[in-house]
Amino acid sequence: MQKRFNVNGLCYPDEHYMVNLDGRMREIRRLVDERKYFVINRARQYGKTTVLWALKEYLREEYIVLSMSFQRMSSAIFSDEYMFSREFARMLLRMIRNRRSRIEGFSEESIHALEEGISEEAFNLAELFYLLSKMCETAEKPVVLMIDEVDSASDNQVFLDFLGLLRDYYLDRRRSAIFHSVILAGVYDVKNLKQKIRPEEVHRYNSPWNIAADFTVDLSFNAQDISGMLEEYEKDHQTGMDVEKISEMIYDYTAGYPYLVSRICMLIDERIMGGSESEDETWLRPCGGSSGKKREAWSAEGVTEAVRLLLNETNTLFDDMRKQLSEYPELKKILYAILFQGQSFAYNPDNFIMDIGQMFGFLKEKENLAVVANRIFETRLYNLFLSEETIGNQFYQTASEIKNQFVSGCRLNMELILKKFMEYFTDIYGDSPERFREENGRRLFLLFLRPIINGTGNYYVEAQTRNQRRTDVVIDYLGQQYVVEMKIWHGEEYNRRGEEQLADYLEYYHLNRGYLLSFNFNKHKKTGAREICCGEKRIFEVVV
Repeated sequence: MQKRFNVNGLCYPDEHYMVNLDGRMREIRRLVDERKYFVINRARQYGKTTVLWALKEYLREEYIVLSMSFQRMSSAIFSDEYMFSREFARMLLRMIRNRRSRIEGFSEESIHALEEGISEEAFNLAELFYLLSKMCETAEKPVVLMIDEVDSASDNQVFLDFLGLLRDYYLDRRRSAIFHSVILAGVYDVKNLKQKIRPEEVHRYNSPWNIAADFTVDLSFNAQDISGMLEEYEKDHQTGMDVEKISEMIYDYTAGYPYLVSRICMLIDERIMGGSESEDETWLRPCGGSSGKKREAWSAEGVTEAVRLLLNETNTLFDDMRKQLSEYPELKKILYAILFQGQSFAYNPDNFIMDIGQMFGFLKEKENLAVVANRIFETRLYNLFLSEETIGNQFYQTASEIKNQFVSGCRLNMELILKKFMEYFTDIYGDSPERFREENGRRLFLLFLRPIINGTGNYYVEAQTRNQRRTDVVIDYLGQQYVVEMKIWHGEEYNRRGEEQLADYLEYYHLNRGYLLSFNFNKHKKTGAREICCGEKRIFEVVV
């Protein structure tokens, strides 16, 4: 069987390329050995299911592991205590009796008692836990309970009653046998599950949760993790890729978000390279030319092409992002202010909106500030916010109508793009700066740029330069990179320092030419375009 990359939340080592999880398994095993009750809460598609599967295999020798998912239960089952108790018992019995993955170690007497209990009309949570206690008491090895997608049922009273009994038995496990360790997994963490409970019922969530231990294991992938996975791929396919370089590049885009890492690799393997074993297989660039042998797919150009495909697709992760921003408009406002206005927000986990943003994976803490979690999310959010402003926007409509003149061969004519932007900016705003707020310049330029590169190229904004005075946009277009610095004019000396900063930035990207777009709001400003030499670098500057 030929291995593939997988993004569906569950990987099998013999079927899929996956990051080595041994180090993480040892950390989680330590919590299990210490008999902890804990919650693995991470953002959507963050690899929680894969971790639980791997942990089940990792613990198999010394523990009996009962692993289930509440996603397999319908909402109707959670509406009634008796229905829930029977279905929970049936799920356990199916796992124990399954011929392919039979769970051994429970006494036949305790299993039979559970089967008999289901047939009783009054079989409820109390009876369920009494029988679970008997099963754990007579089991040959300690029993670990793992429940995935636990927050899918968290707004139901039956679920909260279940947690309450689980807590009581767990705290009293010295006198009444019960699970050695309890592991729950979901998006919502302990303190935020209250957000899924109606306000008048908030008191219900406190008791079941106050025993949970902290779970601090990092489930994201670092560049070394990605490198290890790609080395395994390289052994099978011998593409000649620079594994370290490609791993670092993928990490730069994703910050190690598991789904995004795997999806980029999958797109390179299946869409760009085509998954062909033919040595002379080629993949076509969007401008119509061939990039050469299939090994070129695993190059910097191939990664940027995969990122372009990813940013233009619809998937469950991006659908969930749009849904959460609709449900939490204050979170959307914070993200907009960070991206377009360069505002800084001190990270405070007690701030509800920041906490929600971090829980969903959109925000993270960096140097005590709340920042967007990764470059893919940043660009997707830019595209989302800009798309909401395209209808009736003069800059977007104008660029859409004349976009073909900005592409020559496979290259963007950035000089012409900046000149045309200057013309339309002057026509629309003229000498009326009161119609224009400073931070809008960056938004308007991105609105002008988007239809020109849409579907063929992509862009991202460097987070370290996104502030009230300066923003650097890096554009990837058919294997070529262009760096445009946008800034507010604050005098000749400040402008000169900006040119030097841009020259340093070009050196970092191994580019000889860069672009500077300055917004000048002085009454006697001098607009226009000019060429600047800054050391060995050439800069094309436009002042509007």
